[in-house]
Amino acid sequence: MNRLEELRRAGLNSLYPEKVKFTVGRATCGRASGADEVYRVLQDEVARQGLDFEVASTGCLGLCQEEPLVSVRCPGGPRRVYGRVNPELARQLVEEVARGGFPRRRLLGKVYEDEVLITGERVKLTGEAPEGRLLAEIPFYAPQIKVATRNCGWIDPGSIAEYVARGGYRALEQALKMRPGEIIEEVLASGLRGRGGGGFPTGRKWALARQAPGETRYVICNADEGDPGAYMDRSILEGDPHTVLEGMVIGGYAIGAQSGIIYCRAEYPLAVATLREAIRQAEEHGFLGENIFGSGFDFHIEVVEGRGAFVCGEETALIASIEGRMGEPRPRPPYPAEQGLWGKPTCINNVETWANIPPIIARGSRWFAGMGTGTSKGTKVFALVGDIRNNGLVEVPMGTTLRQIVYDVGGGTGIFDLKAVQTGGPSGGCIPAGMIDLPVDYEALTGAGSIMGSGGMVVMDERSCMVDVARFFLAFTQDESCGKCLPCREGTRQMLEILNRICAGEAELPDLELLEELGRAVKDASLCGLGQTAPTPVLSTLKYFREEYEAHIRDRFCPAGVCPELFELVIAEDACRGCGLCVKVCPQGAITGEKERPHHLDRKKCVRCRACLGVCRRKAIKAVPRKELSDDADA
Repeated sequence: MNRLEELRRAGLNSLYPEKVKFTVGRATCGRASGADEVYRVLQDEVARQGLDFEVASTGCLGLCQEEPLVSVRCPGGPRRVYGRVNPELARQLVEEVARGGFPRRRLLGKVYEDEVLITGERVKLTGEAPEGRLLAEIPFYAPQIKVATRNCGWIDPGSIAEYVARGGYRALEQALKMRPGEIIEEVLASGLRGRGGGGFPTGRKWALARQAPGETRYVICNADEGDPGAYMDRSILEGDPHTVLEGMVIGGYAIGAQSGIIYCRAEYPLAVATLREAIRQAEEHGFLGENIFGSGFDFHIEVVEGRGAFVCGEETALIASIEGRMGEPRPRPPYPAEQGLWGKPTCINNVETWANIPPIIARGSRWFAGMGTGTSKGTKVFALVGDIRNNGLVEVPMGTTLRQIVYDVGGGTGIFDLKAVQTGGPSGGCIPAGMIDLPVDYEALTGAGSIMGSGGMVVMDERSCMVDVARFFLAFTQDESCGKCLPCREGTRQMLEILNRICAGEAELPDLELLEELGRAVKDASLCGLGQTAPTPVLSTLKYFREEYEAHIRDRFCPAGVCPELFELVIAEDACRGCGLCVKVCPQGAITGEKERPHHLDRKKCVRCRACLGVCRRKAIKAVPRKELSDDADA
């Protein structure tokens, strides 16, 4: 029996033990919601009752809205997944399972079979006929196809055996029997494009690195995920670190590199610790290091911690940071694939890109290219956040429409109307609700004035001010500008000053033309991707929401009721039913009224915190221009 088979058997026993197993999602999203406390309570309760139950950890299950998430499985039975588990429910779970039953409350769904994506096998967890709600059929999961995140929420990220049991390192064993050129051809044929934002064909980048002259080459994993609200890469590293290592070793073999570096931001301590343990395990079992799988191929990986500069997500700035220099970009060409780390050919891909490599090698390019659109193949992972019912980590085929993601997966925006979807992080644009049927692929998003980016997707409802949104993202990129080139350093500063004046009601209409002109200049003249894309949120909102900018200037009014100097709040008596929710949340005691009678808002006490706007289900609280109200009116 070879080492891979030994690990596979051990992993199967660990994944599907002959005893009750509780598994707690303990990625950062779970821990932030109390998963560590739930994990401890489960352990304590099992020990207190002297039960031979197992309590284990896993990564992010995706549905972050329902964290902490706990799954429980009895031998021969389906896997049951519970959401919003607190210590009380954790104790109840142990008690009822010990008696042979299961709680019904907060049961999200059941899983009857485990699809092992690498092999295409479906492992039946039970001989029981499916009954009740299946996890895969709830709207959040139903449209998803998990390729890069296939193991997140299934395996213990600290167990190489469980990774191998779900097909891990098979692709590497297979790749080392192929010629490097065959691997590159396979990746080219798959249509995989870089998931870090640029969308450059991965196979072409690998080919350029292999063809570049020189004996020494490097492979780098860009894990410097810096977009506000984005956590795709972090979740993969925390939940399935070995898939990134396996992809990098395959890439290293294909381009002729002997070593790789994972550049991961220090703000991801759990991901860094998980990665280092995975590297240790992979070296121990011969999947990293010398003579991998007896092939004669040597490859080593180390982790370098970044220090949080957003610009270091840009390839040349990242390389400068690794080399110990200031993290500043340099002009290209030469590109890193020709002259990268220490002046040697270097292939840089991000976490999600590397995570896609093992399935492509194992299942073949045709399988991968069978998903997606004509020019955007495979799936894409998004961090779905904002004004939406189901926040979480989602992976859908390229070409899935925004409507499917927002309404089917995300559950919609509740009582408030959708206003826009922002994609691509601070470098992306805002797509209006009227384009909700836009298919999500590289070309469609670019055509709409946005970008794919690394996968941040922020949903905004009618309560969002698009001028303020543009200001937020521009403030971020202006603050993160390294200052090396003048267009980015000074251009973004001047743009931000204009936006501040607009939000304060101090701008004039010609400022809009100046804002557009500056945006185009910064975009065209900046040195790197940060500056070239920094104006995108401003230009896209000017394109689709210009009337909102004009209202701020011409009417001195923020229609969404966000910019505090440009609105007052009133209660529409004909719409108010006196439910009292606004009274409860108002921190100033500015709202009064009897139950089931229209309430009143004292403008002299109101600080426009907008807490009442979020709870009024009848939308009876409205933002109005200050000039429409007399000074002594209070309702």
